[in-house]
Amino acid sequence: MTHTDTQHPAAPASPAAPAAATAPAASGASDTEGQRGKTAFLFPGQGSQKVGMGLDVIAARPDLVETYYQQADDILGIPLSKLCWEGPEDALRDTAITQPAVFLTSLVTLDLLGDRGVHPDVVAGHSLGEYTALVAAGVLDWRDALRLVRRRGQLMAGVNERVPGAMAAVLGLDLATVEEICAEVAAETGQVAEVANDNEPGQSVVSGEAGAIEKVREAAQRAGAVKAIALPVGAPFHCALMRGIEEEFAAELDQVTFREPSTPVVSGVTADYATSARGITDALRRQLAGRVRWTGSVQLMAASGVTHFVEVGPGKVLSGLCRRIVPELTSYTTNDERRLAKTLDALAPTAAVAA
Repeated sequence: MTHTDTQHPAAPASPAAPAAATAPAASGASDTEGQRGKTAFLFPGQGSQKVGMGLDVIAARPDLVETYYQQADDILGIPLSKLCWEGPEDALRDTAITQPAVFLTSLVTLDLLGDRGVHPDVVAGHSLGEYTALVAAGVLDWRDALRLVRRRGQLMAGVNERVPGAMAAVLGLDLATVEEICAEVAAETGQVAEVANDNEPGQSVVSGEAGAIEKVREAAQRAGAVKAIALPVGAPFHCALMRGIEEEFAAELDQVTFREPSTPVVSGVTADYATSARGITDALRRQLAGRVRWTGSVQLMAASGVTHFVEVGPGKVLSGLCRRIVPELTSYTTNDERRLAKTLDALAPTAAVAA
């Protein structure tokens, strides 16, 4: 790059099948997938949204409308399903809408994959995507996660109203150089400018106050960046400007039940396995202002024996990052009917695909 306790009709707390919650070994093949190795499910964050997302999934599984979309509309009191399927695009750019919309689309895709017999050995999410990963890992009930991401988005959008911020992607410079540029601009302007995402070697995202980020872009181009592109986001995510909402969001987290993970889950703020409910809660609080360490997260999963990455939900950014971080591994996407079918053909048990 979110609480009221209301009873709703029963639905799966976690669509993914449980697995051992220890980090996967680096060498052995998956017990369930022969010699293919481990499969990681990756969940995208803000920026992957598009009008019409999820329609391919509900065409294959119409029951998911009642199971998830109708409940989500009732829980949040907004027509989230219609916004996902019909837009308008401007509404989907509103951080308070984007976050639950992307979460919900990833969630129904996760359910479909599980229904076809495709389950993860490891899960990870990019920023917002970590909430869907936690549902997949059995840590959060999906309804609690939905309320959290809605509140998270509202709080983040509020930061931007108080202090106009910006984000930019810097391509072609190493991380240390971008960190140095941010430090120099922050010292010169007295404004916040920080590395928000370490997405892959040679690609960083910077975040902070709007004027400072424009100066970072200019300095990056002078330093030889291939590109330094302003990003169309609704708030300056993952920088010190978000520290002011940590306490309020921590209070939201305290109202929710977190369970121990049943499937290994990687925390993007530490690029390490999250092994306890307490540690996960703390990581979600820190994530607001903390850096997304995606390069390290992918490298960790690869070193742990993951050979296949599946991007679960809208977009295809994460699969592209994975291919560049660990080129020898295989990545799949699920963001449209053709790619979803290809993923199922490759990974689903034969009987499940034929069903």
